[in-house]
Amino acid sequence: MNRIGMDDEEMRKEIEIRIVDDDELPPIIIKCGDDKQPVVILNSKYTIWLSLMRNTIPGITSSMHGKLNEICDAYLTEQQFYQEES
Repeated sequence: MNRIGMDDEEMRKEIEIRIVDDDELPPIIIKCGDDKQPVVILNSKYTIWLSLMRNTIPGITSSMHGKLNEICDAYLTEQQFYQEES
């Protein structure tokens, strides 16, 4: 088990990555798939930009992790407050 209670196999779940070619979509989308797992969509219309950012984009995950923790902590703190009032 790791520090958040998930074993290594759970942490290494395969994430579906799709490639589209669409003028209407942004370069990268992260959405919830049918199985409630993340799906990453890369838009090949932005191949030049994606190529230039290929080393920057993976680094976003660290910052995103921090922001997700902020959102979750705020929500859990709020829920705990409501539970204590009941």
